[in-house]
Amino acid sequence: MIAIIVAAAFSLLFSLTLTPAFIRGFKRLQWGQFIREDGPKSHYSKRGTPTMGGLIFISGSVIAYFVGHLVAGSPPTASGLLVILMTVGLGIVGFIDDFLKTHKQQSLGLGGWAKIFGQVVVAVLFALLAIRFANARGLTPASTSISLFRDLPFEFMQFGLIAGTILFVIWIIVIVTSTSNAVNVTDGLDGLATGASILALSAYVMIGFWQHNEACAIRIEPGCYDVRDPLDLAVIAAALIGGLIGFLWWNTSPAHIYMGDTGSLGLGGAIAALAILTQTELLLLLIGGLFIIETGSVIVQRLYFKVTKGQRIFLMSPIHHHFELKGWAEVTVVVRFWIIAGVLVLAGIALFYGEWVLQQ
Repeated sequence: MIAIIVAAAFSLLFSLTLTPAFIRGFKRLQWGQFIREDGPKSHYSKRGTPTMGGLIFISGSVIAYFVGHLVAGSPPTASGLLVILMTVGLGIVGFIDDFLKTHKQQSLGLGGWAKIFGQVVVAVLFALLAIRFANARGLTPASTSISLFRDLPFEFMQFGLIAGTILFVIWIIVIVTSTSNAVNVTDGLDGLATGASILALSAYVMIGFWQHNEACAIRIEPGCYDVRDPLDLAVIAAALIGGLIGFLWWNTSPAHIYMGDTGSLGLGGAIAALAILTQTELLLLLIGGLFIIETGSVIVQRLYFKVTKGQRIFLMSPIHHHFELKGWAEVTVVVRFWIIAGVLVLAGIALFYGEWVLQQ
């Protein structure tokens, strides 16, 4: 518990106090945001606002994670380090994309397939490492079963070691690329993805803490959880939340800095990793429900456009821009979308707890 508090507090102070220095540095480096010409006209004033802010809260969260363990006198775990690997790995992919955008001053950085390739490489590395490093009870950071509130009967290894491993890796790739791109799509208004990510990560602090208290390693009883290092997953999630809260102070409207793809891809990776390692992969559809809605609006818009040969359902996708173009103030859109995200997260937590109650 001490590690959770220390990690969150240190990360918050890091982002809150050091972001102004990063903003000045980014301005000198001319790491400014590029604004699409076809976007809402109200966004034109944001052109040149420093981006790549993900560097701030990702680095602060990683440092905070180790500081929390140092203060608590506990060693880092394989699970916590895997979340860091995913977050930093996808953050690097996003940084390359952001750097190319700011260098070329155009909306296209890495090509679409190049970005997907980077995400796949990180996801494959994560997947292969996550089924190694078994502890004394034989638990690896990730299981090779599909999970909802805990592992379901479907086990990839029933198809054999090689085929099962390949199928598991593909499953992880789907989760990671979908989640990271969904958070990336949501990051279109001041503070929107930041606030939504805080809410989603809060769910994993609660889930990790609850799984730790009800772990089969402590007491074998109906409803206990066979999850490796759940408390440490809560620590890294809390560190990310602290960093995001501090960052939101500067990222809320009117934003002084944006997280960029560095932050959005890194956050998506962190959320995906936490879902996988807490064995709540399918529950992510609810906990990350706002991200699903945002991505779904883009997919539906493109399909409808192709089928109808040029007609659109929304004035603009992702859907947050649709409401802007309908006349909603940016802050109104952001706060209402936060409310939607919060309701979906609470529903996910309620279902998670309800499943445990039914096991008793």
